[in-house]
Amino acid sequence: MFAASGSAQSAPQADIIFVHGNILTGVHLRAEDRSATPARVTGIAVFAGHVLAVGNDDEVLTRKGPNTQVIDLHGAFTMPGFNDAHTHMAGAGQQKLTVDLDNVASLATMQEKIRAYVAHLAPGTWVLGGGWDHTKWASKALPTRQDLDAVTGGHPAYLERTDGHIAVVNTAALKLAGIDDTTPDPQGGKIDRDADGHATGILREGPARQAVQAKIPPPDYATRRKALELAIEDALSHGVTSVQDFSDWDDWLVLESMEHEGKLQLRFAEWMAFDTPLDVLKQRRASHDANDPLLHLTQLKAFMDGSLGSRTALLAAPYADDASNSGLPRYDQDKLDEMTAERAVAGFQLGFHAIGDQANDMALNAMNQGEFFRALGTCYDAHTGPFPRSPPLPCEATMIARARFRIEHAQVVLPEAFQRFHDLGVIASMQPSHLLTDMAWAGQRLGPERVKYAYAWKSFLDHGVTLAFGTDYPVESINPMRGLYSAITRQNEAGTQTFEPQEKLSIGEALYAYTQASAFAEFRETSKGRIEPGFLADFVVLDRDLTKASPREILNTKVLRTVVGGRTVYTAPPAEATH
Repeated sequence: MFAASGSAQSAPQADIIFVHGNILTGVHLRAEDRSATPARVTGIAVFAGHVLAVGNDDEVLTRKGPNTQVIDLHGAFTMPGFNDAHTHMAGAGQQKLTVDLDNVASLATMQEKIRAYVAHLAPGTWVLGGGWDHTKWASKALPTRQDLDAVTGGHPAYLERTDGHIAVVNTAALKLAGIDDTTPDPQGGKIDRDADGHATGILREGPARQAVQAKIPPPDYATRRKALELAIEDALSHGVTSVQDFSDWDDWLVLESMEHEGKLQLRFAEWMAFDTPLDVLKQRRASHDANDPLLHLTQLKAFMDGSLGSRTALLAAPYADDASNSGLPRYDQDKLDEMTAERAVAGFQLGFHAIGDQANDMALNAMNQGEFFRALGTCYDAHTGPFPRSPPLPCEATMIARARFRIEHAQVVLPEAFQRFHDLGVIASMQPSHLLTDMAWAGQRLGPERVKYAYAWKSFLDHGVTLAFGTDYPVESINPMRGLYSAITRQNEAGTQTFEPQEKLSIGEALYAYTQASAFAEFRETSKGRIEPGFLADFVVLDRDLTKASPREILNTKVLRTVVGGRTVYTAPPAEATH
C-alpha cells in the first residue's frame, strides 16, 4: 500500500503533503546505529492517517492529487511525535480544576491559594487539589491538619503531594473518615502522628489515604471529561502524540465516548489496576478492540512502594537521613508472586511501580517465575501466538522477554539489577524530568554509595535494557523538553548542580527513548516512533533542531505544530510561531 518514495505510480494520492521541512525520520536514531547518519528528508505524504511516502519535495509531490492539501513547513525541524510512557491524565486535569498547588513556594503561599479557593465553595463542599512539594520550601517541613484548618473554613480538605503518594488532610476530613488517635496504620500505609500521638494530617500511601478518599464524592461525567480535555490540550501543545496512561476506569469510559464522537485527538494506551479481580480484568480487556490505534488497553499497574520524596520508597537499607525508616512495602512477596503468575498466565502485560532498590528487587523476583509460563504448556505470547524458544534460553525466560514486563520508575536499584533487567527482558520505564526536582535532596536520602545506582539511564542502556521515557504527569510537567535536557545534562534547570554525570545520554539516545522505545513498551513499534511509510502520521514541528541545539536551547524549545494521524491538532499562537 505504501512506498518509500514518490516513484511508485500505483500508490494512492495523498490527503496531505508536508514540504520544505527539516525532517528527522527516526531511522538510524538508535544508540547502536551511531555509525549511520540519522535519516533526514524534506517531505511527508499522508494518506488515511498514515505516512504514504517520505523523501525530497519533488518525490512526495508526485503523490499530489486535485484534492491534496499541501502544507509548507518553512524549513522547520520535524520529528516523530513524543510518546509519553507514563502519565496520569485524569489526575492532571482534575488538578487544574481544583486547587492547583504545583510549584507553590511556601506553606504561606499554599494557604493563600486554598483560602482564595474556599471563598467560592458551597457549604460542605470538599477542598480538593494537589501538587505541593515541601522539599521546595525553605522550611522543608510537611504541612499539618492545623495548617489547613486555619484556611479551610470548616470544609473537609484533601490535598495530595506532587508525587501522589502522601496527602495532607484537615481535622474535618479525619473525623469524616473515622481516623483518630487509636486508628492503627494499615498494611502498606502510615498515619503520621505528633509527639502526643495525635494524627498530624499526613497520610502516607494508598492504604492510609483510602479511608478519606472513600468519603469524597466522585467526579461526575462532565467533570471527568473537562479534566481529560484540559490534560489532552496540554499534552498536544507540548508535542506529545501518544500517552501510556493510568487513570480510573470511569475515565476510560469517558475516553471511549470521546472516541465515538470523533473528538479524541491524542492516542491513549490505558492501564488497568493490577489488584482488580481477574474476571473483571478479562471482561474489560474484551470490551475494546486491542488493535484500535487511537485507544486501547495495555498493562496492569501495581505499586511495590511509594516515593523517595515522601520517604515511602522501599529501600534495602535505611534512609541515609532517616535511620529508623526503610520505606513502605505494598505487597507481601508470596502474595505478589501468586497474583503475578495468575495475571501473566491470563496474557496480561504487567507494569510494576518500583522506586526503591528493594522494591525493584521485589518486582524482578515476581516477574522471574518460570513456573507460571510452564503452566501454559508451550511458548506462547498473548500478542503474537505460539513461537519457538530462543536457545539457549528455556521457554519461560524467552516468554518473560516477549511479555515485555515493565518496571515503572526504576529510580534506585541494586548493582546487580541491571543485568537482571536484561536477562528477563524487563523494560525500564523511567522519567528523566524527576531528576530535575529530586537531585536537590536525593543524595541526602540515599547516601554516597547508593546514589551511584539512582536514575541510572546509561547503565540500563549499557546492559542492553530497553529504556522508555515519560514524565509521570502531573508529578512533572508533560513537556518532554525538560526530560531531554535532564537526560543529556543531568543538571538542574538553573545549571548549578550536576548529579552523577556518568549516567548522561546522547540526544539520540534520549529521543529514541521518548519515541521508538516507548512505542515498543506498548507493543506498537511497527506503527509508532518513526516517520516512514506505513507508520501512523504522528509528528511534531519545533522551532529548532534538537540534534544541533545546546542543552539550554533544548530546554526552551517551542512546539510549532503537532500532527496526529496527519491532522494538525495544535498550532502555536502567532507570537510563538517564529523560528
